[in-house]
Amino acid sequence: MTVPAAAGPRRIVCLTEETTEWLYLLGREDRIVGISGYTVRPRRARQEKPRVSAFLSGKIDRIVALEPDLVIGFSDMQAALADQLVRAGLNVWITNQRSVEEIFSTLHTMALLVDAREAGERWIAD
Repeated sequence: MTVPAAAGPRRIVCLTEETTEWLYLLGREDRIVGISGYTVRPRRARQEKPRVSAFLSGKIDRIVALEPDLVIGFSDMQAALADQLVRAGLNVWITNQRSVEEIFSTLHTMALLVDAREAGERWIAD
C-alpha cells in the first residue's frame, strides 16, 4: 500500500462504519470524502459525508470521482469490491481483524497512517 508521505492520506473513502467511526474518534473526520450507506455512527457522518458504498458493493465511478488517496474497508467479503477499486487505480487497504488484539493493532496502524498516534494510543489505553 502506498500513501502520501508526511501526514498520511488526506482523502479517504471508508467502506465500513467502523473505519468512519475510528477516523472521527481520532479527530481526522476532515479526511473522509465518502462513507458506507450503512454508517450510523457517528450520527453526524450521514449528514456530512456522501454515501458511496454498501458493504459488498460500491459506486465505483462515484468513489473514483472523489479522488481518494486511500480507500479503507474490512473483511475478506469485500475482496471483489477491493479488486474493482484497485483496477480503477486506487490505493485500497482491507483489514480482516478477528480478535480484540487484532482490532487494537488495526486501530493503531490506522492512527499512524493519519498522523494521530497519540490519539490512537489514548483511545486504545481506555
